[in-house]
Amino acid sequence: MPRKFKRVVLKLSGEVLRAPGSHDNISPEIVEAIAGQIKQAHESGLEIALVVGGGNFWRGAAAAGRGMERATADYMGMLATVMNSLALQSMLEAIDVPTRVQSAIEMKNVAEPFIRRVAMRHLELGRVVIFAAGTGNPFFSTDTTAALRASEVAADVILKATKVDGVYDKDPKKYPDARRFDHLTFTDALTLGLNVMDATAFSLCRDNNKPIIVFDMTEPENIGRVLAGEPIGTVVSAKLPGEAAA
Repeated sequence: MPRKFKRVVLKLSGEVLRAPGSHDNISPEIVEAIAGQIKQAHESGLEIALVVGGGNFWRGAAAAGRGMERATADYMGMLATVMNSLALQSMLEAIDVPTRVQSAIEMKNVAEPFIRRVAMRHLELGRVVIFAAGTGNPFFSTDTTAALRASEVAADVILKATKVDGVYDKDPKKYPDARRFDHLTFTDALTLGLNVMDATAFSLCRDNNKPIIVFDMTEPENIGRVLAGEPIGTVVSAKLPGEAAA
């Protein structure tokens, strides 16, 4: 049974925009494929917001670990997310999907400033909104940005694209007997110490009752499938399905 969503936040890592083994930071072919899947879901009437990381260009925490001041390194990472956001916007608009980039750091020549009510109006009018530059503050990840923006614009769910097909009780690449969960509660994820999102992002989702769907985006068409509401990946929410119905 397909899940019914009206408004979603899709979280993509910056690394997914780079072809494996390539020295290019962004693969136009990969961006085009992602845009095509988003277009299909958009044409169904789904309201879509995106948050994309900047790890294909820069990782603030890693640079800080090599001696750079953490705040400066994080601001550089925020600028990397703007470049990725503009690439996605360009490809989406090339296939006739109206798109707006809203930046948490003001840069009038390339993006709108983030204004919550304006973002919600864009979504209502059928525009894809890409939230760039993180939260605008250092020390916060783009996972936290996704959790924050999803809460602010009243999204139904956060769709977190990863390189595995859900949440496991241990690393499936290291342990063949790792068990995948179809559905977890926030409490279970915390109790089991599962790395669904970073602690700040996860706390925001739990406190604001924003379900998370963790899915494998390396499988062809999986972004389109999860946007269409197909039951793939692992759902993390306040209650299990049977409890929610009770």
